[in-house]
Amino acid sequence: MRIDAHQHFWKYNPPEYAWIDGTMGVLKRDFLPHDLQPLLNANGFDGCIAVQACQHLEETQWLLELAGQNAFIKGIVGWVDLCSAELQTQLDRLANHKKLVGVRHIVQAEPDDRFMLRADFCRGISQLGERGLTYDLLLYPRHLPVAVKLMSQFPDQPFVLDHIAKPDIAAGVLAPWEQDLRELAKFGNVWCKVSGMVTEAGWHQWRAPDFRPYLDVVFEEFGVNRLMIGSDWPVCTVSADYTATMKIVKQYLEQFPSDAQQKVLGENCARFYRI
Repeated sequence: MRIDAHQHFWKYNPPEYAWIDGTMGVLKRDFLPHDLQPLLNANGFDGCIAVQACQHLEETQWLLELAGQNAFIKGIVGWVDLCSAELQTQLDRLANHKKLVGVRHIVQAEPDDRFMLRADFCRGISQLGERGLTYDLLLYPRHLPVAVKLMSQFPDQPFVLDHIAKPDIAAGVLAPWEQDLRELAKFGNVWCKVSGMVTEAGWHQWRAPDFRPYLDVVFEEFGVNRLMIGSDWPVCTVSADYTATMKIVKQYLEQFPSDAQQKVLGENCARFYRI
């Protein structure tokens, strides 16, 4: 089974999606399952993981409803308030949804770069394991040293790094992203999504070789057993269409044996999210 490990759905509402600024006009509309399914089919993918894009429980409930109506949505990475004293109640409300596979918080938007080390946030993370839930790390490179400290506190919690931590591909910058990523990858409970790269490159001006130095680092450190392909659709469309986005990783994988390719193209995702 081939799975797109990272994409989004939304009904566009400007106040809720304030991060979609004037440079992202292509995103200012609804993106729903009937828009994605033909793209998955055309590119040889059997399903996807839908990831939260708003920080409210109503969106998580809505995504779970979509997953219930569309078999190709294999899992939902939703949002709950990990810092809330009501977290257990929030998780109880979602407990009967079999397709809730993980949780994400938009850490990259927090003004405090050390947000992940807050006592209340860490208490929230500690409650995920007993529910069998993973956690998606949405970070910028400057957050990687903080993530390393978080990992040392939770060696048994499954984490996955979104978008290879968004290095500055457009400028060709590797340091200190490379060194910090290597430190994070030392933790065996941390996986990585090979996703979100086209939006960190020159929009509609990138070339495939621009990504190779970053892919080399990611594949060297995480290996083919802890990596999963993701489109970050529809966000990717500010810089490339779905096919071109996925082709970057597909072509890079051609140097690996078929069994290794299948791991990155879906098997690892299914294993990580227990699909």
